[in-house]
Amino acid sequence: MTLAWRHLLRALYLETSTPRTPKTRPSPKAGAFWTSVTKLGLHTKPRMPPCDFTPERYQSLAYDRVLEIHKQHLSPVLTAYFSEPLLLHQGHMEWLFDYEGNRYLDFFSGIVTVSVGHCHPKVNAVAQKQLGRLWHTSAVFFHPPIHEYAEKLSALLPEPLKVIFLLNSGSEANDLAMLMARAHSNNTDIISFRGAYHGCSPYTLGLTNVGFYKMGLPSGMGCQSTMCPDVFCGPWGGSHCRDSPVQTIRKCSCAPDCCQAKDQYIEQFKDTLSTSVAKSIAGFFAEPIQGVNGVVQYPKGFLKEAFELVRERGGVCVADEVQTGFGRLGSHFWGFQTHGVLPDIVTMAKGIGNGFPMAAVVTTPEIAKSLAKRLLHFNTFGGNPMACAIGSSVLEVIKEENLQENSQEVGTYMLLKFAKLRDEFEIVGDVRGKGLMIGIEMVKDKTSRQPLPREEVNQIHQDCKRMGLLIGRGGTFSQENLLVEVPSGKGFFISGRDVFVLH
Repeated sequence: MTLAWRHLLRALYLETSTPRTPKTRPSPKAGAFWTSVTKLGLHTKPRMPPCDFTPERYQSLAYDRVLEIHKQHLSPVLTAYFSEPLLLHQGHMEWLFDYEGNRYLDFFSGIVTVSVGHCHPKVNAVAQKQLGRLWHTSAVFFHPPIHEYAEKLSALLPEPLKVIFLLNSGSEANDLAMLMARAHSNNTDIISFRGAYHGCSPYTLGLTNVGFYKMGLPSGMGCQSTMCPDVFCGPWGGSHCRDSPVQTIRKCSCAPDCCQAKDQYIEQFKDTLSTSVAKSIAGFFAEPIQGVNGVVQYPKGFLKEAFELVRERGGVCVADEVQTGFGRLGSHFWGFQTHGVLPDIVTMAKGIGNGFPMAAVVTTPEIAKSLAKRLLHFNTFGGNPMACAIGSSVLEVIKEENLQENSQEVGTYMLLKFAKLRDEFEIVGDVRGKGLMIGIEMVKDKTSRQPLPREEVNQIHQDCKRMGLLIGRGGTFSQENLLVEVPSGKGFFISGRDVFVLH
């Protein structure tokens, strides 16, 4: 591992190791601490933030037995994040505890899923109460939790996005959105960005354009990819292009109010419409900020023009809010609002249930009726009483604890701090994001912008775990990307080509 990374890792860890992420910017006195701790010696052991929670004693399966069972009976797909898999036992807000009682600061949150904290007391209480009242009934019967939740969720979305379909996962939500787009438009072709992740089901694999999720068998028919308007690694873009407190240091000829990079990427989008799809299309899927690909932000104004072009071809516009929704971006509750657009369909999952299997598709009455004419859509577990009760409590916690505002305040503070690390370290190529969806792209050097080698990223990942910091990995070349999500609206995600992503 490079000496530069060792210094950066210590700086990053100490920059983020507060007892709890502050809801306001630290005082000048605290700011002096942030500055001084980054100058500690390379071999100074970082101190964990204090925690007032004591986990229960682990009394379940022995570690070796867990490994044996996993090898014999669970999926052979390599999913364990570490060479020595982490066996977790308990969680409390931003903390996780393993079977030996070791404490970890969770900067991953189950891939942007634990939105208000592990085992949040209010969510726990609501779940326990509903568990004792009614676990399950399918949507053929009415029950108050589904209607209460529908009213709360619909109030957070603008007209005419008021018809809600409840499901179980993000892949399932995007599956249904694809079906809606085709049923409403009577067309087939759907466009998504290169680098997009919209799910791993047979249908959504066509929308997902990250190489290692692709397979050599037919799936996702009728889907076409288009160039991702990435202003850091793409052919155009630079220091005036994206909606973030921190811009890339890459130079461009754009003006603050006139993005030439956006115009160039729109020409590429037009080229896709002219060459790769039929004259009439079903729709266009876009994450407001790409998640798995490394918190990639598009040039300002791009989505607005792209939506107009799609609608001219008869297609509908779908905003995939699975990672960006529920206040994570700080300035707005939904990511599409940061682009000044109104989609025809919105999909959501992950943070919607704080880890409980839950998802939703929200659309217009017109599109919902088009689907109903073509299909008797039914979902056994969608709208389950437990899910709806938990979903309602999550919305209440976000509001009561001002977590959207916290994302804006703390996220902006973190972005500016990370930008200072970028200016200091050659291997930090880019810092980007909005609210508490933050990407730090790791490179060999700023001139080439080439990804950091796999072995160095592996070492980074292990070092973070050793210091009690859990981060994830993702991006176009997964070996170079680390993902970080902090629960309780306090997130940090590191991903991308050589990117750390923080939520």
